[in-house]
Amino acid sequence: MHFFPGTGPAAEAAGVGFRFGAKGTHTSRTMMFDELEQLLTVVASSAKRDDYAIAIIEANCLSKPTTSTRRLTNQRLGELYGLDPAIPVFRVLRRLWDVDLVGRRLLALLASIARDPLLAATAGAVTDLPVDAELQRATFRTVLQEKTGNRLNDSTLDKVCRNAASTWNQSGHLEGRTFKKRRIVQATPAAAAFAIFVAHAAGFRGAEIFSSAWFKVIDCDLSRARQLALDSKRLGLLDLRLAGDVVELNLARLDPPSERLRHGAH
Repeated sequence: MHFFPGTGPAAEAAGVGFRFGAKGTHTSRTMMFDELEQLLTVVASSAKRDDYAIAIIEANCLSKPTTSTRRLTNQRLGELYGLDPAIPVFRVLRRLWDVDLVGRRLLALLASIARDPLLAATAGAVTDLPVDAELQRATFRTVLQEKTGNRLNDSTLDKVCRNAASTWNQSGHLEGRTFKKRRIVQATPAAAAFAIFVAHAAGFRGAEIFSSAWFKVIDCDLSRARQLALDSKRLGLLDLRLAGDVVELNLARLDPPSERLRHGAH
């Protein structure tokens, strides 16, 4: 399962907010959906990075018991999501978050995959499962180890497996505590818009966006992906024209600040 074209990530991916390397937040945390949802409820959409830190650490909006725990929570949420409007991935996530309550879990998942290579490495082991099939821990671990090579010791591998499995539970792809079974998630137009955004940032272009791993993780086949993309257009989230294999895409509506920067506007 590939989140980037065969030629590798687009040059601008890191600037958009993707994170690369051998490390990832899932060595110690899940995607922390409940904390993210609570944080974005109490912090204004216009907030800067420092505002999020103040809300978590000083105001203790997430009700953490100690200052050290609050600081670590701020760090981990920052790793996963950016929490900074200067980072396009977070900027678009925050915009879509406020217009789509139903799709929030998938929005969080897509952002986490873009910013945590370890979570991305586990995706195929989940999305390839048939409906109602049980996630086999040994298989899950093997897939992760194949992707990470010798970079993680056995203890860390086990932690990542536990945390990643919990993330896939939070996103709705798995159900159950001890025995986790595959479920199909229901993507929304906003989730599709975000999938288009991250797929484009990753380097996919044209029709290949809809057949990329970014749509596979929100359980959309090609037909469903194209339909949801048109729905997101009707909602005014992006500009899109589909004509057979021809795809004309403009993301200026989805992320106006990036468009202004490209044209030198202030």
